[in-house]
Amino acid sequence: MLTVKQLSKLTGVTTRTLHYYDEIGLLKPSRVGDNGYRYYGEAAQLRLQQILFYRELDVPLAEIRKLMDRDDFDVMAALLSHKEALRNQSERLQGLIATVDNTILHLQGKQIMNSEGLFSGLNKPEQQAYAQEAEQRYDAATVKASNKQWGAYSKAKQDAIMAEGNTVYTDMVAAMPQGADSAAVQAIVQRWRDHMEYFWVPQVEQLTGLAAIYSEDPRFKANFDKIHPELATFMLHAVQHYVAQLRT
Repeated sequence: MLTVKQLSKLTGVTTRTLHYYDEIGLLKPSRVGDNGYRYYGEAAQLRLQQILFYRELDVPLAEIRKLMDRDDFDVMAALLSHKEALRNQSERLQGLIATVDNTILHLQGKQIMNSEGLFSGLNKPEQQAYAQEAEQRYDAATVKASNKQWGAYSKAKQDAIMAEGNTVYTDMVAAMPQGADSAAVQAIVQRWRDHMEYFWVPQVEQLTGLAAIYSEDPRFKANFDKIHPELATFMLHAVQHYVAQLRT
């Protein structure tokens, strides 16, 4: 048996909420002691688990009570239903995470996304929430301008930009033996900077930070490693030299 405080600590449900569930008949304690304390046994704990599963799926309390008070309510069937619903939710969230990751790459100029890709897995309410998140994470004006700029390109232009970006990195790999400070590599860094202007115009002080993300963020580094395992680190060194030369 668990007291209200013990159950609250275990589940994260406040004692006030547990008292409210008791008041509305959604979750009654297994017994009430002479001291007035509520105690919850396994059956009550399992019922609370069901309630929390339904709440995770945004089912209203009144509907939860109606479902669970039915004579034919089957805990096992409910658990299997929860499992399927949560699996679908997980797949949707994984898709949204992928969209967020791809958009970060897009804004950094590493990957190109078309309009469909920008809103993959998002319905209209989610699109609005996602746009707000992007504007909070980045400069709102920059995000809006970048999306507007990209949307103004034709499909052929978008494909050409994507191909150009890929060429910048493959050319960088080919030039790596010449050294980060070589004229050939520095010319490619200039192409990289010019390529960024298809999306946004980074300031000089932002270039090193951007290149650092390539080698420090595991998601970015994993993509660069697919091209060459030393590319991310080399790119940072090359950009650092480029910026240093601009400042001299």
